[in-house]
Amino acid sequence: MLEKLGLLPPAAATHAAQVDALYLFLIGLSGFFALLIGLLIIVFAIRFRRRSEHEIPSPIEGSLVLELTWTIIPFCLTMVIFFWSARVFVSLRTPPRNAIEMFVVGKQWMWKVQHLEGRREINELHVPTGQPIKLTLTSEDVIHSFYVPAFRIKQDAVPGRYTDEWFEATRPGTYHLFCAEFCGTWHSRMIGSIVVMEPADYQAWLSGGTGATGAAEGAASVAASGEALFTSLGCATCHRGESGALGPALGGIVGTKVRLQSGESVEVDDGYLRESILNPQAKIVAGFQPVMPTFKGQVSEEDLLQLITYIKTLRASPGAGGAHRES
Repeated sequence: MLEKLGLLPPAAATHAAQVDALYLFLIGLSGFFALLIGLLIIVFAIRFRRRSEHEIPSPIEGSLVLELTWTIIPFCLTMVIFFWSARVFVSLRTPPRNAIEMFVVGKQWMWKVQHLEGRREINELHVPTGQPIKLTLTSEDVIHSFYVPAFRIKQDAVPGRYTDEWFEATRPGTYHLFCAEFCGTWHSRMIGSIVVMEPADYQAWLSGGTGATGAAEGAASVAASGEALFTSLGCATCHRGESGALGPALGGIVGTKVRLQSGESVEVDDGYLRESILNPQAKIVAGFQPVMPTFKGQVSEEDLLQLITYIKTLRASPGAGGAHRES
């Protein structure tokens, strides 16, 4: 009803109904108490007004029932809001394991998107209906915010780190994409579209069909591009997974914990790999010397995502030397 009246954007993702229900509950609750308090102010102003200059108000004794009532009811309402909103938040922050992963890089003033299969887009993102999509976001310059009103999602793209969000589109169509963080003089022009397609149409587009923007047919996958970078940058020279290698073996390292020279243990995730490429002296793995040079300025944010995606595909070789890992 509110969507038809233009009071809410179209609901085109699975989370939209949950977010709308919570939002309308909060609006209704706020409106109810605003009217109740306003009405009580008017009633009390009339009922307890001073009727003459010589009138002396009578003492009012406290009421335990009244005190308990206006303490317990608001407490219960706030707990309802807390647990309801926490449930929606956790659901929004926990992508399904079978989610299709895509990479988004914000840049003044555009959104650059890359699909795992290799297709690239600018200010446009094609997705299928009925399949969860996980976006990994970062920025090349300042903070941007990836905002799709129809999906009820908004997530900052922060320079120097990775953030993520996910959604599952339910209705084919084209929906607005905005940057919701003031990012410079052309902030208002940093807009785009989410194109939701039927799965069969999406597969045809992904394979290089006509009628959509993107990379040319035959574009290398993200992992393949990462492998090419891994080779061209000489990473395999030190991370070859053999005894005596200058760097730790990378096969199967993602998702594990490694022990550092400082004695600390860190989990190997996207952020750790990114830091190790750009600032390799920050966290030296135990058993290895700080000989790795920095690649800062040599690789772009898109290159980093490709390298990390490739490293995730590597599998540990039996008997290969590597980092001190902890289960």
